Amino acid sequence: MTNWTIGIIGGSGLYQIDALEDAQWIRVNSPFGEASDEILCGRLDDVQLRFLPRHGRGHRIPPSEVNARANVDALKRAGCTDILSISSVGSLREDLEPGCFVVVDQFIDWTKGRPSSFFGTGMVAHVSMAEPVCERLSGFAAAAVEAAGGAIAKGGTYLAMEGPQFSTRAESHLYRQWGADVIGMTAMPEAKLCREAEMPYALIGMVTDYDCWREDAAFVEVSEVIEQLNANGVLACKTVEELVAALPKERETCPLDTVLDAALITAPDARDPAMLAKLDAVAGRVL
Repeated sequence: MTNWTIGIIGGSGLYQIDALEDAQWIRVNSPFGEASDEILCGRLDDVQLRFLPRHGRGHRIPPSEVNARANVDALKRAGCTDILSISSVGSLREDLEPGCFVVVDQFIDWTKGRPSSFFGTGMVAHVSMAEPVCERLSGFAAAAVEAAGGAIAKGGTYLAMEGPQFSTRAESHLYRQWGADVIGMTAMPEAKLCREAEMPYALIGMVTDYDCWREDAAFVEVSEVIEQLNANGVLACKTVEELVAALPKERETCPLDTVLDAALITAPDARDPAMLAKLDAVAGRVL
């Protein structure tokens, strides 16, 4: 048995991984509220996997109401060492066609009002998001897409919008001017929270559509997205299998495992015991 425990946060069209062995759904309670669903726990070969459907089974939860803090906290409590997010995205570039996968390496957070930190009054911390994904896990993810037979773009900027509506055409053009490559509704604050929880994070964006920036093309419709989701989901599951098969037998430590060492700023005698109790999983190593 390896010491990897990979958390998979599955987005639209990916609600479970059929290849899991010894699979069972387990409810994990979080002091940050209800997670989107139970966690599907099992293994692939010798690697432990923890799968959480981001929108709940049956896609019950809209993007703005996903409790990202509870989801990430629950995955940490379930023993995850690393998190792979698989998320549907729209393309803001002509060459990123529907069906293409993008391993994201940067984000623009354009969400509004979502709780974006585990920390707050009584325990303040500041983590760096300059490089928001794990280079090692992202490399494994890109290689896995290729091994699964998918088209992959290595690197790209993800614009996280609030939703649930799709963009206006003016917004879509603006995001392209900003240098965004793909657009979605769920990667933020998810990526920030994984950083605070000291779990290296990578995101595979599954392109379903071209958003609405192309003047000579029809607007994105849910029916088109669902059709592409079904095709993407099959490849996504195969990608997870390929990633697990390629992981080194032993997980070497990663600098992201210890980011809180230099992030806590509240003096020990000023820390709120109630806040510290909520942080027992995500920050217990340093508190």
